[in-house]
Amino acid sequence: MNFLFKRASIAIVKTVILVFCLFIQVQGFWQVELDGEIKFYQTTDFGIVLAGTERLLYGIDGKTGEILWRKSYSSVDETSVAIVPGTDLILVSLDIGERARIEAVDLLSGNSIWLSDRIKGDVLQLAVEPQEDLLVAVSVRKTKGKLGERVMRSPVLHVLRLSDGKELWQEKLESNIEMMPSSFDKTEVLFTLDNYRPPIVLDGKVFAFYEGVTVYDTKEGKKLLREKFKVNEEGLALTDADLIYDENFIYVSGRGKIRAIRRADLKVEWDSKDLGVCAEMALLKGVLYVRTGGRFTRLEDGQVEERGPFGISAVDTKDGKTLWRFKGADKGITNFVFADEDTLSFADKDDLIVIDAKTGKKKAEINHKVKQAQFVLVNESRELVVGGSEELAAFKVGSDGQLAVAWRVKHSPPSRGILGKIAKVALRATAIYFRYAPTSSFLGFFRGASLSQKALRWSGLKFRFSSFDLTTLATNSINNQISKSVSLFGVGARFKDKISGLQVIERSGVRGRVVEGGSVFRDNFFRYLSRRADFAKLRNNHIYFYTDLPKPYDEKGLIGINVHTGKNERFITVSDPDLNFVIDDEEGLFYQARGNKLQALRIEKR
Repeated sequence: MNFLFKRASIAIVKTVILVFCLFIQVQGFWQVELDGEIKFYQTTDFGIVLAGTERLLYGIDGKTGEILWRKSYSSVDETSVAIVPGTDLILVSLDIGERARIEAVDLLSGNSIWLSDRIKGDVLQLAVEPQEDLLVAVSVRKTKGKLGERVMRSPVLHVLRLSDGKELWQEKLESNIEMMPSSFDKTEVLFTLDNYRPPIVLDGKVFAFYEGVTVYDTKEGKKLLREKFKVNEEGLALTDADLIYDENFIYVSGRGKIRAIRRADLKVEWDSKDLGVCAEMALLKGVLYVRTGGRFTRLEDGQVEERGPFGISAVDTKDGKTLWRFKGADKGITNFVFADEDTLSFADKDDLIVIDAKTGKKKAEINHKVKQAQFVLVNESRELVVGGSEELAAFKVGSDGQLAVAWRVKHSPPSRGILGKIAKVALRATAIYFRYAPTSSFLGFFRGASLSQKALRWSGLKFRFSSFDLTTLATNSINNQISKSVSLFGVGARFKDKISGLQVIERSGVRGRVVEGGSVFRDNFFRYLSRRADFAKLRNNHIYFYTDLPKPYDEKGLIGINVHTGKNERFITVSDPDLNFVIDDEEGLFYQARGNKLQALRIEKR
């Protein structure tokens, strides 16, 4: 009897230990099982994760894994869902022959807000002007194709009332334009407009950038300006800079030139001389700073290609004349940043270079020794941080005006595994930093009036960011800042007064019904709105690298490096991550799909 009791006691102890270990593991993540294989998933500014299977679209609480709502559709792909910026709405495209329609859905509850049968195809880009109750949607039909082939389509521009979806007018592009694959991992893929700048609404006008620059009146769709020229270098994505503006002019690039267009009457004030491929622009004290040349993503296969000439130019906004031109850059030129008003910094293949913003003369230079340097940023200590796919190095300016190494970290890709997948995971891990964080804590001030900081625009590039090279992502990260104001059309409007830090644009006739539930359920809506308010202030502090983790882990995973200190502060144990994984640094969670299961792993912080 004692022997049996002893064996039973040992078994109970083992069971308790096993349960305790499982409990500890469960505390570190959640997992939810959906109705079928997960085709896509993406996070949102409200902390809600959208996930799609063959027939259902889910809204999932990103913190707890609770399924908030599910909606049945005949078919849904990643290009079927568009997030309306500055609102609580998503658009779901249902392209079923002549019965095609668009449904505006409340992200928080899954309620249908309005339906439109005027849009055929998938909505691939959006522009919003809540004050004017305007929504610009760009749709394309038949977006599937084979990787490596040129997919040419003619997008349609739709202008709708944001509140009820009534179409005001539509315009089809004059000719077909080349589209970009949504990924480079499969033979048959969905194609997108990620290789073009989204339209914007400004001064009561819609600006579109697919075949040069076209400007429409928002009320009737009357064409006010048409400048036709080739957008982007042949076969490459986003080689032209995004437009910026000041009080009097809008500045656009194309055909190697900068144009100043008067806001009052849309007349071209001046053209600059041919500078080359104008990949980046910044405006400061009446001077446009332009980077020419750089790395760009090839549409055919996603590989990175370099195009020159490489350099930095300063253009006077009064007459378009070139004030100076720095030609001392080599291949591999990165984005540029300002650490203060007088100094502009960038890196090339070998060196980190600081030049005088007024004269264009070199002030300091150092060999950065970063393998395949692809971006530069300024951290909170105003150190210049040069980065690549596996290394970061920070440099400070000494009392003698020369650059010196402040810190350096390197995390090589894992030594085990399939090289192609390792490279893709490593790229996505580093690219995540640029989803929300500008390349400098001070950059917004020095950029001047970056148009997309005030205009609300969206394209699928927001969650397909790892399809692009890091230089392009760094260049465009200033445009990823989230508006502090939001228009609420669904159940969130009932709770807006209880959320501090959220500037709500008042809407009349809110149509979303409050979902039934107890106080805990309603408290979740407060949390989602609070998260949206926090997102407007979000700045990522960590750049992640895919590598062999040190002891005590001794397996593959991700390490998050604090860009302000160079310290290893985040660890994710995941040896074989899904290629579409997403990191929520604020919530401390890592999301990935496994078949029909969506998982959230806890990020270990040190």
